[in-house]
Amino acid sequence: MPAKTALAVDPRLLVREQGFAGYLGEFKRKMKAGDLGSIPVVVGLVVIWAIFASLNANFLTAGNLSDISVAMVGTGMIAVGIVFVLLLGEIDLSAGSVSGVASAVFAVSNVNNGMNEWVALLLAILTGTAAGAIHGFVFARIGVPSFAVTLAGLLFWNGFMLKVLGSNGTINLDSEGIVAKLTTYYFSDVAAAYGLAVVVTAGYFLTSFFENRRREAAGVPSRPLSETIARTALLAVVVFAVAAVFNQYKGLPLAVVLFLAVLLITDFILRRTSYGRKVFALGGNVEAARRAGINVTLVRVSVFAISGTFAAIGGLFIASKIASANQGAGAGDLLMNAIAAAVIGGTSLFGGRGRTWNALLGVLVIVSIQYGLALQGIAAPIQYMITGGVLLATVIIDAVTRKTQKTAGRA
Repeated sequence: MPAKTALAVDPRLLVREQGFAGYLGEFKRKMKAGDLGSIPVVVGLVVIWAIFASLNANFLTAGNLSDISVAMVGTGMIAVGIVFVLLLGEIDLSAGSVSGVASAVFAVSNVNNGMNEWVALLLAILTGTAAGAIHGFVFARIGVPSFAVTLAGLLFWNGFMLKVLGSNGTINLDSEGIVAKLTTYYFSDVAAAYGLAVVVTAGYFLTSFFENRRREAAGVPSRPLSETIARTALLAVVVFAVAAVFNQYKGLPLAVVLFLAVLLITDFILRRTSYGRKVFALGGNVEAARRAGINVTLVRVSVFAISGTFAAIGGLFIASKIASANQGAGAGDLLMNAIAAAVIGGTSLFGGRGRTWNALLGVLVIVSIQYGLALQGIAAPIQYMITGGVLLATVIIDAVTRKTQKTAGRA
């Protein structure tokens, strides 16, 4: 009689059957294999906050934390678009200039020419979309490297912005207008922040629960209910703590709500849609993706268009923060901070790995450093040096992680 064949058992099932010891062993295995996830940036953020809190008692006050959360949104929006480009293993150096163009287009259209605010807002965003699509077309269709294309775009769109603004150079926005309220409006009722915390917690639990049911029905490994409840409880602690901080100051910032909505939507697109899978496929292996029938040119153009769109949205949030559009928009360290935010948050420079939530973690680290150093009265040059050091450390970790994963056979 033929020998019985042993049934293959998914190792994730064995881990969960072993309880806490199993999870601890799995954690150690992932660390050895270089599967770090968001752990380094979370640990780094905790350390940064602890250091600045010890140096200045005002750092962890509700007012300062609320200001940090609003200040990070403009750069964070740009970083979301950068994440899409980095997933392809490419780069977009034009995002800062495109963000400046968007603010200039809105200001000139609305303030100088009297165009309806909503129409001017849409025009500004579509300007960013068009700029990104042009970069993507030249890169994907003509074959010019993305570095060269977007570097040219950086110079061109900066000049275009100066031309649009004209000789005056600065246009003040209506303090009661749509764009101005992006960063100045707060939901003052305490029920708003706590209500959003309830929605986020319940949404996470229900999504995880039904996803596990679906996996069980398909006969593939899924998380046990106890693990889902534990994860939900941890999330609840975090989001309700954040809600409490907001309510101690002015309330829930509109900017934060919009940023979270963008992160949820873009994360869904990347992880749950065929388009998102195509983006990851191109970042993993372009030739394999092409042979699989993916329209490489279309996906590349669309990704750069998405980057331009979020650059424009970020530019409008930054204009809202300073209540004007001026010749300095999109300049300085904005581009580098946006790229650094995506990379520091965990998106790989080598393509194929990352999530839009990385933009949130990364920009939170950068803005926390900026605000912490500002409270200490440390000059901007030192801020640049420290931010650059953090970025270099992150890239080194990314490179070492990839080597470790290759050695472990996971890349």
